[in-house]
Amino acid sequence: MAGTRFSYVKTFEQPDPLLPETYMVLRLDGHGFHKFSDTHGFAKPNDERALQLMDAAAAAVMDEFRDVVLAFGESDEFSFLLRKKCTLYNRRQSKILSTLVSFFTSVYVLRWPAFFPDTPLQYPPSFDGRIVLYPAQQHVRDYFAWRQADTHINNLYNTTFWALVQQGGQSTTQAHETLKGTVASGKNEMLFSRFGINYATLPARFRKGSVLVREVPKVEPEPDVDAAGGVCETDARQDAVPPTTSAPSKRQKKVVVVLHEDIIENQFWDDRPELLA
Repeated sequence: MAGTRFSYVKTFEQPDPLLPETYMVLRLDGHGFHKFSDTHGFAKPNDERALQLMDAAAAAVMDEFRDVVLAFGESDEFSFLLRKKCTLYNRRQSKILSTLVSFFTSVYVLRWPAFFPDTPLQYPPSFDGRIVLYPAQQHVRDYFAWRQADTHINNLYNTTFWALVQQGGQSTTQAHETLKGTVASGKNEMLFSRFGINYATLPARFRKGSVLVREVPKVEPEPDVDAAGGVCETDARQDAVPPTTSAPSKRQKKVVVVLHEDIIENQFWDDRPELLA
């Protein structure tokens, strides 16, 4: 329809390019997921199937959009870091936001049966999203530190809350009242003294969230096998013999992996300087 008398309507569209040379962080959140989780019978305080499904959808986003270099997820939210030099869709905010959020949602629905084979999807889930720009590396690190700290705070509260309800016989109202004004140390003590739960030993996925990055897959070396099918013992003298030089192997392709580790301290970032390049 270009060149017709109606094409003037395009002038009402507003350009929305994001500032260049800044880090983009796209965060999406489940819309109305309290109702959604109740309707589909999610386990409390954490449903590992639901968390794994979120991880799978996030991994699909990273596979589809190479400009996404890092993702962090907890509960019904995920944050995606796009590299500083990203030129995806000419950095148009509406295009990037709508495409990534809709892609994530589509994968979530598509993969649902793999994680909930006995629970039909009752109605479509939805996610809202926003993009925030950060000019400096420290801002990005502080953002992800904030999200991981939030993961710990929320999970400690929810773990204690549901212990009071499921094991302590309290109503949800009573549990909220019991926890009012408590601090982290008090919740930890309550979990251990009343329910025998050592919070520090709970799965790291629940306490630290999911961290998705691209890494070269680690391949375990296969043991030598003799003619009889047994594992050969290594001659200690062979260790002193330098291996013969062989042709360089093909560069291995990085794949998206899911980690559950600390991203607040320096080690994670020091090991992966490419994330903030």
